[in-house]
Formats: sequence, structure tokens, C-alpha cells
Amino acid sequence: MRRRDMFRAVLAGTGTFLGLRAVQAAATETPRLKVAYHLSDVDKVNFVLGNIKNHYEGTGGNVDIALVVHGPALASFKSKGISAAVSGRFAGLVQQGLEPQACGNTMRGMDISLADLLDGFHAADKGGVVKLAELQSQGYAYLRP
Repeated sequence: MRRRDMFRAVLAGTGTFLGLRAVQAAATETPRLKVAYHLSDVDKVNFVLGNIKNHYEGTGGNVDIALVVHGPALASFKSKGISAAVSGRFAGLVQQGLEPQACGNTMRGMDISLADLLDGFHAADKGGVVKLAELQSQGYAYLRP
């Protein structure tokens, strides 16, 4: 009978050990971050794009980033007349997974369509601030550099 008890104890200990290893492995995995950048100032376009680039690099790409653009800053993303540096930087970020959102209210107010903007933009039809609130309710951290 002692052998059976010892066998059961070894089995129980092995199960506990394996369970602890699984918990430790899960604890060391970094959860995927979700971040919403808010941009409305023309003079911060390059700064914000740089922050987003740094965010992707700093997390090893383990981040979902939305960029919500409204107000005067939206005109900076029109495909006609944009600098090659901004256009290239933006395209690279979109390739990394950036989801740019253009405020529908600003688009209507400035007579801008999605076709006028750089590739990758989606329309936030209800407005930029509404989109930001929706993203925050989905667990996105809010950043306004």
C-alpha cells in the first residue's frame, strides 16, 4: 500500500509541477498592447509619426496602433503636394499595421475624400473624437503627444 501512495504522490507532484510551468510560461508572455494616437495639430505630424515608429520598434511590433487624425492636421496627409519623407514614413507605418482614421466631420468640412488622402486611411464617419472614445472603450490606451 505504501507503493501506491508513493506513486500517487509522484503523479500529483508531477501534475503540479507541469501546471506551474504552464502558469509561468503564460506569465512571461507580454500581452499585445493597443494604443490610439490622437493628432489634430499640423506642427506635430512628424513628431507623432516618429513616436509611432518608436512605439513599433520599442515593442518589437507587439502593438496595435490606431492614428485618429482630425482638424488642420488632416490636410497634411493629402496625397497631392505631400513631402516624400512624410509619405514614405507613413506608408512604412501602414505596412507595420498602423490603422489611420480620418475624421468624417473634418473631411466634410475641408471637402476632402478618402481618395484625396494617402493610401491606408479609413473614414471615422461619426467623427474623430467619437472614434477615439470607441477605441478607448475597446481597451486602447489614449495618447496625444
